[in-house]
Amino acid sequence: MNIDTSVQIGSLTLDAPVMMASGTAGYGTEMAPFVDLSALGAIVTKSLAPYEWAGNPAPRLHPTPQGMMNAVGLQGPGIEYWLDRVLPPLIDTGATVICSIWGRSLEDYQLAAEMLGDAPPEVVAVEVNLSCPNVEGRGSIFAHDIELSRNVIAATAACGRPRWAKLSANTDRIIDVARAVHEAGAEAVTCVNTLLGLAYDPVTLATTLGAGGGGYSGRAMHPVAVRAVHDIHAALPDLPVIGVGGVASGWDAVEMFLAGASAVQVGTATFADPRAAANVQRELVKWARERGIRRIGDLSALV
Repeated sequence: MNIDTSVQIGSLTLDAPVMMASGTAGYGTEMAPFVDLSALGAIVTKSLAPYEWAGNPAPRLHPTPQGMMNAVGLQGPGIEYWLDRVLPPLIDTGATVICSIWGRSLEDYQLAAEMLGDAPPEVVAVEVNLSCPNVEGRGSIFAHDIELSRNVIAATAACGRPRWAKLSANTDRIIDVARAVHEAGAEAVTCVNTLLGLAYDPVTLATTLGAGGGGYSGRAMHPVAVRAVHDIHAALPDLPVIGVGGVASGWDAVEMFLAGASAVQVGTATFADPRAAANVQRELVKWARERGIRRIGDLSALV
């Protein structure tokens, strides 16, 4: 039985339901030796600022029994370098590209969006990473502040393509933030980014990450992400949600769809197996075929 794997996210149609999540698949062709990037829904780039950024001091990664913590600090080469040097070979793979952007201020986000205004059409959407520290809110996280989140999305319209707002589950205001960014122009929300975490080294008694705390990701956070997707979809049924967080199997992806997701992203699982996104997509399609479901986009209607 043929399965229609296309999914609709606002005005955008993707040919496949599974994407590689931002921060876990590089900026370009890093994953091409392992995965046919053209067969996935999209690759979401590691977040880019309108300037080169050095990131946090080492160590930046710390494994945990059920996942990992990171404090990379959004290191990156900047949008101009990415457009000129990294994007062309990525397009040559046939990949559909979502560019993730971040900034330390509203002006940073606005400039990042403007720099993407003339990007090639293969960059089909922009994911606005609201889950990073900011200076406007005195060091808090944009996605924890309803008005700042609204203002960031409003400031990024110059990118000239659909915008998705990437949200944080570290706040009890996630529904209010989702409503605000949708009103400001976001066609969808991506739920969720990492959870705040902290760990200590048993020998040195120092924090395991050079920056102190960091973002926790991995399979153990999957129920948290599913709950966020469910709650936003229940409160705002007309707002498409992309589910991300602990997705490492076809069933994990199915759960996201049952909760109301329009598509899913695979992140931390890629560190353990660079083929993880392709495996999840294959298992998801197999699950649907075995149950006589002809269209992946219909999964959310099962409950």
